[in-house]
Amino acid sequence: MASETEKKLTSDHWIVPASENNSTTNANSFTSSHWNVPKTAEDASLAEDGNCLAFAAKDKSGVLTPLRFNRRAVGSDDVAIKITHCGICYGDVLWSRDRFAGRTKYPFVPGHEIAGKIQEVGANVTRFKVGDHVGLGSYVNSCRDCEYCNQFLEYHCAKGVTLAHNGVDVDGTITKGGYSTFTVVHERYVFKIPDNYPLHFAAPLLCAGVCVYAPMKEHKMDQAGKSLGVIGLGGLGHMAVKFGKFWGLNVTVFSTTESKRDAALNELKADKFVLMSDISTLKTMVKSLDFIIDAAAEDHPLDPYILLLKAKGVYAVVGAPDEMKFSPLYIILGRTTIAGFAVDGTKITQEMFEFCAENKIYPMIETIPIQYAAEAHDRLLKKDVKFRFVIDIEKSLNGSVLQKETP
Repeated sequence: MASETEKKLTSDHWIVPASENNSTTNANSFTSSHWNVPKTAEDASLAEDGNCLAFAAKDKSGVLTPLRFNRRAVGSDDVAIKITHCGICYGDVLWSRDRFAGRTKYPFVPGHEIAGKIQEVGANVTRFKVGDHVGLGSYVNSCRDCEYCNQFLEYHCAKGVTLAHNGVDVDGTITKGGYSTFTVVHERYVFKIPDNYPLHFAAPLLCAGVCVYAPMKEHKMDQAGKSLGVIGLGGLGHMAVKFGKFWGLNVTVFSTTESKRDAALNELKADKFVLMSDISTLKTMVKSLDFIIDAAAEDHPLDPYILLLKAKGVYAVVGAPDEMKFSPLYIILGRTTIAGFAVDGTKITQEMFEFCAENKIYPMIETIPIQYAAEAHDRLLKKDVKFRFVIDIEKSLNGSVLQKETP
């Protein structure tokens, strides 16, 4: 019989540091030393006449309402980005509702899949000019001088990265995400989006895209004729299927949801669809896969899927549940590699944008106005999206939203 946890998989991801006073020791218990999170709720950027308009959660209810605040001035190495679109990640919901032991500092502006256009450049900026199409992901600063930053693996910065939201900016204010009209950031963390790649498609690549592209390239999952299993068909999972099919892999989708069968087989062109509760089919697939991308966010056992890997197979975890249980003997006997990935460095992210533009690989999205974001958060928790919400910031976030809020 399938376990209950095996039947409770979801299809997206985010991982956050645990509270400093949290005694849990599971895989998600990061300390705040890796992410530069604010130690106080005080935020000097808040102002009723601020230069930036956003939608923010004001408390743990996660309800999103308009907010004005001041973005910092553009420094000599900075660019200002007019935000046109922002993807909605599962992490936006969790941060907005403070699901991580009090780490969220309110008001909280979500959004780390940011696409837009350069509207101002600092005096020393050389990579961008006004009007360029650009993207900004989940981190906006790092030390730029450690072994990881020097390899363009900034997300692994030895001194900790600053997140696009709920981090500490260079001026001491709390960073605010992409559910807003514009942002200011050092040019190093900004990605050039090719002019032929639409910005509404570009936004989800900054998390859902790179989270699967990076491990697939790292572990050579681009070899035609090899076999790939994708667990969880959501924002990340559907991009893994798209990349896999482009590279000529034989792709099997594993899901808890029968309703995703048609999309998997007919729209994404996966070769096979298997319900995770179908134990009899799983037994017939032992030692049939070269790679697995696990994009499920809820707790589930690994053993049934590790057994599907051939000897020397690779199991890449990108979904980040609270706990993953497996039998070490299966890994030892199978010489299995288990790898973890989140968003990655600037070099591989830029490579991904160029790859997707050249090969016309696009995420499947549902575009919404900012006023619908809270409902989208609720739908995301119910796995009711195919496969990524993208907010049209440019068309829906302007002064009129404030007028609608006036009694």
